[in-house]
Amino acid sequence: MLKYILKKILLAVPILLGITLIDYALMSLAGSPLDMLTGPRINEAAKALRAERWGLTQGFFAQYLAWLREVLHGNLGYSWQSYQPVRELIADHIGPTLLLMTSGLVLGFAFAVPAGITSAVHRYQKRDYALVTLSFVLCSIPGFFFALILIWLFTVQLGWLPSGGMMTPGDGSAADVLRHLVMPALVLGVGVAGTNIRYIRSSVLEIMQADYLRTAKSKGIGRRLVLRRHAVRNALLPIITVIGMEVPVLFGGSIIVEQVFSWPGLGLMTMSAVTSRNYPVIMGVCLLSAVVVQAANLLTDILYALADPTIRLS
Repeated sequence: MLKYILKKILLAVPILLGITLIDYALMSLAGSPLDMLTGPRINEAAKALRAERWGLTQGFFAQYLAWLREVLHGNLGYSWQSYQPVRELIADHIGPTLLLMTSGLVLGFAFAVPAGITSAVHRYQKRDYALVTLSFVLCSIPGFFFALILIWLFTVQLGWLPSGGMMTPGDGSAADVLRHLVMPALVLGVGVAGTNIRYIRSSVLEIMQADYLRTAKSKGIGRRLVLRRHAVRNALLPIITVIGMEVPVLFGGSIIVEQVFSWPGLGLMTMSAVTSRNYPVIMGVCLLSAVVVQAANLLTDILYALADPTIRLS
């Protein structure tokens, strides 16, 4: 296992280089940050000074190599807006994003796993049709639209939950953070649940038709015991795959949710950097996203081996 992990880490290095190179190229094609400088004191001389300070007078590859050289020294650069180190900006905003991602993932699979199993066990019955229909409905609701519905219901009409932010100024208690977290986590959780109910149903159905499961039933073992000891455990492999794929999706998909609910995470910071073409911040977030995807893939492979000891990773 240790050799496999080291091999995956070494293979991730050229992948990360390719991803960051493509990201830097696309970012450069989107336009120059000098175009965003406006105001009565901004003239051509001021723009030329900024271009020299930010290294924009060099060619594309020279700019990328200069950024990569700083990354290899542990420096992600400085924000062109706030002049703060990008590393500190990411460290300040990653906590709220991880909290929101984890909450949405737990809520989504806490509903999707039992719903998918129930749908498979009661195949072609009313429960099955109801859960499959619910899955289609949850998939069809756009996240921003569902967020606005929740704000209208629980904030405007009922006044139970705050509409934005992570905490009330002057409070910041765990209960206060939880009240702010409910709606954005619910929006992410609904998307996760709607996407995965049918996938989990299909996985369990495939396992239930296996020969060894029919043999266990023929021995007189109760259906619940068969499901718990045989079907669910063997259905964990495709479920682990889904969880591994959902992590990077949630990492990028939380941007819209953070925008709607003014959640102070990486999504809000990234959108601000994109609109101002703040290259160092954009590249720092892109690098972090690529690392998260690689880490999620590696963790998925490790969980595969833990769930099924027969798997041998080479």
